[in-house]
Order: sequence, then structure tokens, then C-alpha cells
Amino acid sequence: MPVKIRLARRGRKKQAMYDVVIADSRAPRDGKFIEKIGTYNPNTDPATISLNEEKAFDWVMKGAQPTDTVKAMLSYRGILLKKHLQIGVNKGALTQEQADEKFAAWLQDKEGKIQGKMDKLSADKAAEAKSRLEAEKKVAAARAEAIAARKKAADEALAAEVAEAGASEEEKALEEEGQDAVADAEAKADESSEENKD
Repeated sequence: MPVKIRLARRGRKKQAMYDVVIADSRAPRDGKFIEKIGTYNPNTDPATISLNEEKAFDWVMKGAQPTDTVKAMLSYRGILLKKHLQIGVNKGALTQEQADEKFAAWLQDKEGKIQGKMDKLSADKAAEAKSRLEAEKKVAAARAEAIAARKKAADEALAAEVAEAGASEEEKALEEEGQDAVADAEAKADESSEENKD
């Protein structure tokens, strides 16, 4: 019975998560499995890999064959390197202490790389948020300038209307005064003409 280390899908549509399982190669993808040894979430950046490394190492040493994706995950977590070093110990090429020392050095280097990538991602995210905020500030300033220009134009139009209304009122007053003066002059002319008749 060939045993595989592979992924079993779960999660909702377009939000897939996977269980890392030990299963018979003839079993369906999401069907019967022997043991679950971890989870894999590709939706995060970097992808979240949660593995029981001791069980994974034990199964790899027993001859379980990982699929391509799981092989990449095991390599990323150092389990395949640990297997390689353990085979060297079994053959007598190096001692267990040397193998453990090499694996610890590799693990420390790998953790540094992972931390560097996470720091870079967080710095990029902060820079993007800052640039987005600056763009929003520019848009808000342009919008404020446009509103101020419209308000100024409206104030000028209102002042012009008030000036026109004031001017027309003055003209009306002058016209009324002129009409009153004309009426007074006509009345005086009528009175004088009546006096002249008498």
C-alpha cells in the first residue's frame, strides 16, 4: 500500500484551506486518511504552514512519498534536509551532533530570511498606506479649493445682485423724486396760469 503525504481541501469557495494528511494513494483527495499532521493556508502572505514536524519527519523516514506541493512545504520547513542529514548519520558519514548543528544553523538562517520578508512586507504596506493617505490629502485639498472658488464666485454674484438691487432702488427713488418734481412744477405752472387768467 503506497502511502502519500498530500493535501486535503477544505474551506469555502475561493477561500481554500488544506489539511496535510497521510493517506493511501488510492483514497480520494478529501476522503479517508491515516493521520492529519498539519494545515496549509495559501490565502495569507506569506502562506501559513502549520506542521507537526516530528510526525512529518517520522513518516518521511518510513518512506511516505510527498506530493509536489507538500514536498515544497517540507523543504521550506527543513524536514527534507533533516532526512538527508539523518541518512548521512545512518550511513556513518557524520555524527548526530554534527547533523544537529548543521540543521540548527540552517534553521536560524531560514528564520532570518522569513523575518526579513515579513519586515519588508510590513514596510511596503506602511509605505503604500502613507502614499494613499497623501493622495487622499491632495484630493481633499483640491476639493476644498474648488469649494472655496465656488463660494467666492457665489459671494461675488450675490454682491453684484445686491449692488444692482441697490442701484435700481436709487434709480427708482430718483425717478420718483423726478416725477414729484415734475408734478410740482406742473402744479405751480397750472396755479400761475390760473392766476394770470384772473
